[in-house]
Amino acid sequence: MLAFEYIEDDASLTALVSQYRQSDLLVLDTEFVRTRTYYANLGLIQAYDGKTLALIDPVAINNLSEFWSLLTEPGITTVLHSCSEDLEVFARNGACQPYNLFDSQIAAALCGFGHGLGYAKLVEQTLDISLDKGESRTDWMKRPLSEAQLNYAANDVYYLYNLYPQLLEKLQEQGRLAWLFEEGERMTSGRLTPPDLEQAYLKVKNAFQLSPKQLAYLKVLARWRLNKAITRNLAVGFVVKDHALIGLAKKQPQNSQDLYKMIELTEQEKRIHGKDLLALLKTADVENPPKAIDVIALRTGYKTSFKTIKNCLVTLAEEQKVPIELLGSKRYIHGYLHWLWDDKTGEPPLLLTGWRKGLVETALAELQL
Repeated sequence: MLAFEYIEDDASLTALVSQYRQSDLLVLDTEFVRTRTYYANLGLIQAYDGKTLALIDPVAINNLSEFWSLLTEPGITTVLHSCSEDLEVFARNGACQPYNLFDSQIAAALCGFGHGLGYAKLVEQTLDISLDKGESRTDWMKRPLSEAQLNYAANDVYYLYNLYPQLLEKLQEQGRLAWLFEEGERMTSGRLTPPDLEQAYLKVKNAFQLSPKQLAYLKVLARWRLNKAITRNLAVGFVVKDHALIGLAKKQPQNSQDLYKMIELTEQEKRIHGKDLLALLKTADVENPPKAIDVIALRTGYKTSFKTIKNCLVTLAEEQKVPIELLGSKRYIHGYLHWLWDDKTGEPPLLLTGWRKGLVETALAELQL
């Protein structure tokens, strides 16, 4: 059983933050519950600076602003593992993002340990310790937390602190520490910006199949759904499913009779949201519809160009010992093709920025696409 402090009152939190503010390294993890909600419900924060391992109870402490301020300290490096969901928690609960972010999963990939390593696997590879992950599916909102839960949570930062020096040393030896922090900046960028309700329709599955006029209907429907999901803290799929929105945009029911004939909507969706959906459809600006959605994969020459770029990047990734998923994923290749085929207008694609640019720019420029 690891030694830790359980922080559940303001005075203890203030004292802890005062100590942590003197450190240059803070290892963090969060435990949360996210089933039907839009936002994750934060159940526990684990923190360790090498001196004090603390389990902070956000259910008991209402104001964590002192703690959140640590993340924005320029002199503190925040270490997390596979932290995308943690960053969402920080944005939602603390309106902040780490100033110096060290994601150990990305660090491991840059060091040659492999892409997408889970925490337990990384601990095993670096420290030769097997962790018990039996509490990973626990209800972190329930109180009191058991001894097994608390010990599991403490392990998540204790061993991360201990493996961090190995990753740091390898990154420094390979001259890739700056790459790691660059990835951290990219991951945190834009996370404090509220969701754009006007662009919500672009995230609806199969929206690209719709005509501009149909997209006008989808736009008002998706905007309404996202706003309701945020307001009620409910996952968008539990408001109205994607395929239901697509069906509504295609069929545009004019009245309750038309709506109740639609097989795309569940009976519950019809009963709860029927009137709202019919009213929304009448507000669609069909005279000024959105542009048709440009799907890069449907453009002429896409398959050949994608394969050519992918083969080039795979060769470079192997030469540089960087996972292809990190160097040039499908999304990155799509971004490059959009930029290239749109006459190189707008912001440079991710493949041509930062550390990636130095590795791939010359080779990509020489391709015949």
